Amino acid sequence: MAVTAAQVKELREKSGAGVMDAKKALVETDGDMEKAIELLREKGMAKAAKKSDRVAAEGLTGVYVDGNSAAVVEVNSETDFVAKNEQFVNLVNETAKVIAEGKPGSVEEALELKTASGDTLAEAYVNATATIGEKISFRRFALLEKTDDQHFGAYQHNGGRIGVISVVEGGDDALAKQISMHIAAMKPNVLSYKELDEQFVKDELAKINHEIEQDNESRAMVNKPALPFHEYGSKAELTDEIIAKAEEDIKAELAAEGKPEKIWDKIVPGKLARFMLDNTKVDQEYTLLAQVYIMDDSKTVEAYLDSVNAKVIEFARFEVGDGIEKAVNDFAAEVAAQTAAASK
Repeated sequence: MAVTAAQVKELREKSGAGVMDAKKALVETDGDMEKAIELLREKGMAKAAKKSDRVAAEGLTGVYVDGNSAAVVEVNSETDFVAKNEQFVNLVNETAKVIAEGKPGSVEEALELKTASGDTLAEAYVNATATIGEKISFRRFALLEKTDDQHFGAYQHNGGRIGVISVVEGGDDALAKQISMHIAAMKPNVLSYKELDEQFVKDELAKINHEIEQDNESRAMVNKPALPFHEYGSKAELTDEIIAKAEEDIKAELAAEGKPEKIWDKIVPGKLARFMLDNTKVDQEYTLLAQVYIMDDSKTVEAYLDSVNAKVIEFARFEVGDGIEKAVNDFAAEVAAQTAAASK
């Protein structure tokens, strides 16, 4: 039967399919709109299945705030070009909205949530994969809650490749957003040193000291003094006994230098603070509260928040592709293989 342009337009609007796919579906189903939609869905699932083993490491984050609930999501595509596609961007934003409102407990539960069109998120991703032409996948989400007295800091950076939500008590929305901006830039993994694994701290401290060792080899070549190694990496390791011993050592050092004991009280706090700084390098790298605050580099995040009677309750930070092993294509080898195949 003859298919009209109006029918093709209607099917495209309902399914998101391309012009030729919509026209073929209508021809195959004798113009039955519902059957054509079902046919496109089945073909879309088949196409999606063929693309399921591809690596999708590009994409966008989405952030959405719904009253006292907020969600940050990561949605992946195979190429950065597709991440700029309007349909893809809309899908990312709708995913964040649906999750903030639906409050699922897992990715599997999230995929069963209904979108504005009536499809589930799972169906929306199948359709997107079919119509956009490359693998589109919903990777992860974080759902955060706050009280009426707390503030959300919602922030996206680098065109949406990084998405952050923080929950701040005290201060205001502007402060919460600034904290999220810091989190986006400085990449903390956890809130405080209390969340770091003991073995992780030891491993990271070993890496830091190895870098110092390599630096000292270079310094020795130009007759520069060697840098000291760090004995500890986290505040979790600095017991009261260790801190007391450090204070005793500082006083012994001042005595050896001939500094009058009456001025020790003015010197010791600064040197003790330096000891704490030198022996919490792992905290400074991986914990939000120990990092130097980008809005005021004279203070750590924790010290700044204390100065304005505020504190961070929790945060979530997603960066697109973080932890995904990307495929590396050897273009020269690919061309050689294709040439060899063509010559057979």
